[in-house]
Amino acid sequence: MCGITGYYAFNNNAANNLTKITQSTEKLFLRGPDSGNFYKDEKVALGHRRLSIIDTSNGASQPMSDVSGQYVLIFNGEIFNFSELSDKYLQPTWQRINGPRTSSDTEVLLYLLIEYGVECLEWLDGFFAFAFYNKQNGELILARDPYGKKPLLYALTGDYLAFSSEMKSLLEWNILKELDYTVLHQYLQLNYIPQPQSILKGVSKLNAGYYMSINNTGTTDYKPYYQLKINPSGYQRHSYEEAQQQLIDKMDIAVQERMIADVPLGAFLSGGIDSSVIVALASRHTSKLKTFSIGYKDNPFFDETSYADLVAKQYKTEHTVFSLSNNDFLEHLYNVLDYIDEPFADSSAIPEYILCHYTRKHVTVALSGDGGDEVFAGYNKHAAEWKMRQNTLANTMVKAGLPIWKSLPRSRNNKVTNLFRQLHRFAEGANLSVKERYWRWASFNTKTQVDGLLTPSSLQKVSIQVLAQEKAKLLSCFETGDYNEVLQTDMQLVLLSDMLVKVDSMSMANSLEVRSPFLDHKVVDFAFSLPSEYKIDGTLKKKIVQDAFRPMLPTEIYNRPKHGFEIPLLDWFRNELWGLINDDLLKQSFIEEQGIFDVAATEKLKKKLKSSNPEDSHATIWALIVFQYWWKKYYI
Repeated sequence: MCGITGYYAFNNNAANNLTKITQSTEKLFLRGPDSGNFYKDEKVALGHRRLSIIDTSNGASQPMSDVSGQYVLIFNGEIFNFSELSDKYLQPTWQRINGPRTSSDTEVLLYLLIEYGVECLEWLDGFFAFAFYNKQNGELILARDPYGKKPLLYALTGDYLAFSSEMKSLLEWNILKELDYTVLHQYLQLNYIPQPQSILKGVSKLNAGYYMSINNTGTTDYKPYYQLKINPSGYQRHSYEEAQQQLIDKMDIAVQERMIADVPLGAFLSGGIDSSVIVALASRHTSKLKTFSIGYKDNPFFDETSYADLVAKQYKTEHTVFSLSNNDFLEHLYNVLDYIDEPFADSSAIPEYILCHYTRKHVTVALSGDGGDEVFAGYNKHAAEWKMRQNTLANTMVKAGLPIWKSLPRSRNNKVTNLFRQLHRFAEGANLSVKERYWRWASFNTKTQVDGLLTPSSLQKVSIQVLAQEKAKLLSCFETGDYNEVLQTDMQLVLLSDMLVKVDSMSMANSLEVRSPFLDHKVVDFAFSLPSEYKIDGTLKKKIVQDAFRPMLPTEIYNRPKHGFEIPLLDWFRNELWGLINDDLLKQSFIEEQGIFDVAATEKLKKKLKSSNPEDSHATIWALIVFQYWWKKYYI
């Protein structure tokens, strides 16, 4: 796991910026604390920071060149099938070179690109972002893994191409910092920024499963090499029992591949189904698996460590629980805010950061269950959508109760108010189309609510046309009514822009590599060849995962409430963090001076927070806090 950055100057004026390579590379230090270096010529600069995982020798350092010195590669990620690809495609190459070699996946990728070009992208099993430069013809190729586990931001003008793993590093290339108010509007709806957009005009993210090639005239070629597709023709291929065995076999291989490392490795264990599956399978391939959980001393409603303990005991893992108080969480709050270099308001980033922080003291690589919910329908919203499609009396009654649910207190902080919240959201979505219902359930705020948060001058800078176009793109999977389209949209919106951003940024803030077997492309492609009824029905979410691995897991972890990786924001905002809100980031005089947000709206939000019916006000306030902290860091 590493960090990469680079710059391609198309003319002499832009070439002056090539000297920024040192500063841009150093901004990625936490992604690669083990070593750093760069390559530079008269028009291209490529920088790399290394976190050594496979072949920790100096010979595997980057930027890596071939024996001729014509090609240069900087690479972030892991290619798990690199040995197999080497044996299958590169034996003639190794015989021709007949010189010293490394045992790194980087070297294999370098020569695959030299010998086969972008054709080899389809063969790679792993996660990555890389830049490959051909000095002779001036071609630069950027590419990103199929599901976007590793980030790659870029800015392309008539003068240059600049790219990096992180915004803070990208800005070292003298990128213009112009706020995109249309993206800000989307952020305030979703609490994250949907890719490929960024918070700054002129900066984008390379699409997952895409590559970009560019030459010294600035001519670009931007194409997908992988696209996630639903495969209805495979729906009848396997019986449910056969599909379960296929899933076990594919997941076992995915886990085994991701245990390849030349540094200490462990696994996150939350006590949920997904992480428990990973631990059960990983325990087949090692006798001393280290596992890690995070506990909530002061908030038993959110604590799930008792379930994690059951799995740890069953598989005799070396289990460590980080049992933390509110003060422990709050201590790390500013570490999270400081590392975020683009507004991102999924509050579960805080426990994710803390889990990675403490886990890194024990291992360098951690397996996780990320992706299981999106691929196999594990969220409450998936169950709600399934129920919505059934014509039942219960549905009718919940819809009819909308006026009641509106009047009741709603929040995520306890079972009763969370139930009222869920009933309200279900009833609210009942009369919407599938597309609009998905968007509403994916959002924290409606367009109208966000309009009310912004000043008139800010709203004038929001393009209604672009908002509609981007929303249509994000919902473009909804075509036939197949339930799998819900999961496909989750993969391309929620997973890509929320979950994977959270895991990547919080793990890299702690120099920890996180690997996700559920996001092995063979597992994902298989999942989308299964009918939706294999994944969800009236009683089970993630049905095939639960049933396939039931014999391997403690019965107690089944049929229990799903909390997610949440924290008690509402209590914190009303108490310990009230000063940060009222006297600093959302202080009335600061809001007025800044001119982005409506003062009356932010004051109303603060009152809502303190009321007996806070709803999701704390989530919106967190989105504002994150933005304000970011804005102060970059604009003041």
